[in-house]
Amino acid sequence: MNYRQAEEYLNSFVNYEQIPGISYAQPGYSLRHVEELLNRMGNPQLTARTIHIAGTKGKGSVAAMIAEVLSSSGYKTGRYTSPHFHTLRERITIDGSLISEAEFAAAMAHVKPFIESMKQDASFRQLTYFEALTALTFAYFQKKLVDFQVLEVGLGGRLDATNVVANPAACVITSISLDHTQILGNTLEEIAREKAGIIKSGCWAVISPQPQEAASVISDICREKKAKVLQVGRDVTWHKIGGDLRSQSLVIQGKTGIYQLTIPLLGDFQLENAATAVAALEVLAFQGFAISAVDIAQGLARVQWPGRFQILQQQPAVVIDGAHNVVSMKRLVSNIKAYFPEKRIFLVFGTSCDKDIPGMINELVSLSPQVIVTQTSHSRAAPLSTLVAEFTKRGVEPGARRTVAEAISRALSLAGRTDVICVTGSLFVVAEALDYFSGS
Repeated sequence: MNYRQAEEYLNSFVNYEQIPGISYAQPGYSLRHVEELLNRMGNPQLTARTIHIAGTKGKGSVAAMIAEVLSSSGYKTGRYTSPHFHTLRERITIDGSLISEAEFAAAMAHVKPFIESMKQDASFRQLTYFEALTALTFAYFQKKLVDFQVLEVGLGGRLDATNVVANPAACVITSISLDHTQILGNTLEEIAREKAGIIKSGCWAVISPQPQEAASVISDICREKKAKVLQVGRDVTWHKIGGDLRSQSLVIQGKTGIYQLTIPLLGDFQLENAATAVAALEVLAFQGFAISAVDIAQGLARVQWPGRFQILQQQPAVVIDGAHNVVSMKRLVSNIKAYFPEKRIFLVFGTSCDKDIPGMINELVSLSPQVIVTQTSHSRAAPLSTLVAEFTKRGVEPGARRTVAEAISRALSLAGRTDVICVTGSLFVVAEALDYFSGS
């Protein structure tokens, strides 16, 4: 099996990332199917120490930060995240290096016979794209003998394919807000219950600051599970001490030390993410793992996590941000105004059809009347007509371009050297923006 064949086989499974609004919590849906697959494979998910991360916003950034510090500390560290920008292999890394095409193909060739054997058993439903990919990841990490695996939940938590690790070293819940409501629930309480489904009995739980409705649910579940809780914002605090358009510096007051850090990631939300990552790393240190303040500083200083308030160029400045719900859009608008006060903003906006489009646009109209709407090639992309109508209702007459590349090109032709172009609304939009500026 070569890499192309491995991808084709993976693509033969139903992929909920491509289908808007499909509920995974239908009657009969459970983890027993992926658990059975992994059991037949010898339970590779149990061979490394696990940091498991759920949440609405920030979980990918926190995963990247934790993994980078663990690598800096001398531990061989696997990281599994989603979605990807350019290649599926971005989702699976060891010490920052993507799984190679040959390794991906070999891992799929290993997993395929187990999947095919399950297809013959009518007592099991068909596996999904994400479940098959998750099994492949565990097999790869086992083969490469990683010390740690940092797992980002794909969707939700309770029923996510990553939620098959019995005794994680740490469970992390990042900021929760309304997103994927058709799947996870219409209230913060419902969504928090799904996310907190990763918390295991007696485990360490690191909790980012939460809205009160989510915090109450998470606290109840932690009590029920007798989890040991480290609350970011209470037990671990932070404050910013400086920064520019390349990096920002902060001081984190942890449970066991004070850390003065510089991170090459912008936006106030990344300060909270850094504090959450440090809290999780302190939890690992409590358990005897050798993670020093120097390791933490070195790891965070070189972390990379593209597409989140990332400045791609100057004159005009181009900012890309994958914000795709109301809370993240509110933060984006606040950060644009803070980093670029009094600047004229040109907005390039596209999003997915299953998002809160009116809510996001309500936040964006305060940023700029210069708007170009667009759509990606993704199957979930919201139609241009929908986006135009929503902006028009709010007194903004947007331009429209059928591709992200055309929209960015138009914005660049309109913007002056001191202006700012902000590209946002979806990680899929950001991916195509990265392609545009890299010449791909």
